[in-house]
Amino acid sequence: MLTAVLGTNRASGHTITEQFHAFDAHNPHVYRALERMAARRLAAGATRVSLKDLFEELRRQLPYGVAGLNNNFTVLYARRLIDDHPLWASVFELRRRRAA
Repeated sequence: MLTAVLGTNRASGHTITEQFHAFDAHNPHVYRALERMAARRLAAGATRVSLKDLFEELRRQLPYGVAGLNNNFTVLYARRLIDDHPLWASVFELRRRRAA
């Protein structure tokens, strides 16, 4: 329980952020897909986009899923999308980070 609060995976000894960067480096297509999906929803008139919803849509689209696509990564992908698309800042609801 404490490891979840601190953001460290006991099995790997890595923080969620470290796990995210490793996953993202090996799966750049995931970010590109999330970016396209968010842009498509915004073009269709959405004013809010849920990254968790995009994750589930992505899981349905990919025939064998994406091994390692962890729900803990949703906020990190949202932050990356906002960094790359500052006009999307109001689209994603972000909470204050508790851990690195």
